[in-house]
Amino acid sequence: MSDSIVLIPTYNEKENIENIIRVVFALEHPFDILVIDDGSPDGTAQIVKKLQAEFKDRLHILERSGKQGLGRAYIAGFKWALERTYEYVFEMDADFSHNPKDLLRLYAACHDEGADVAIGSRYVSGVNVVNWPMGRVLMSYFASKYVRIVTGLPIADTTAGFKCYRREVLETIELDKIKFVGYAFQIEMKFTAYKCGFTIKEVPIVFVNRELGTSKMSGGIFSEALLGVIRLKLQSFTRKYPKKASKA
Repeated sequence: MSDSIVLIPTYNEKENIENIIRVVFALEHPFDILVIDDGSPDGTAQIVKKLQAEFKDRLHILERSGKQGLGRAYIAGFKWALERTYEYVFEMDADFSHNPKDLLRLYAACHDEGADVAIGSRYVSGVNVVNWPMGRVLMSYFASKYVRIVTGLPIADTTAGFKCYRREVLETIELDKIKFVGYAFQIEMKFTAYKCGFTIKEVPIVFVNRELGTSKMSGGIFSEALLGVIRLKLQSFTRKYPKKASKA
């Protein structure tokens, strides 16, 4: 078993899923993969199951009934990974907007450079987004700025969804208390890790908009984030966060 598992949540990703799996497995570091499929009617799960025969013991699938939200998919995946011996747990999209080769850089940031959380950041070195309409680039960029101002998070890309967590982070941050299910889930995870005292490192990446399949972003998801961060900050004044264990 690898020390690393890549969680890939899917809903109707039949055009991308086999390719992304093959590219990840071709990397020089041996990553395992867990696909978390929310009942895709297009047959995404069937493609993954067929590939399991080829990638025995490295490719896993967690099937859930219907769309329950990105946050819940990842929480289910985190719990699955923690029941096993993985030391590094990654979040990645299925649609190649995240370059699988950057998994190696996120791994190095945690494994070699000592970060507890590594973020594939679109904004830490300018704006590195390809093929997005300008309106969406600006919305995303200023949303991150807004979150940073409200929460005090010292992170340029607060809404990023390409990440590596050390096992200890996921064991510490009380996953059942993570409430947001959409876009704001990514913010809440970073904010909670930060409040628990974990070190967060941003690794500059280039984000490329998907070429195949359809985006799952919506206005409702975005507004959850805008209002949610205010609630997150207010609750932080009274909540006691578990602290990162100090090394002996």
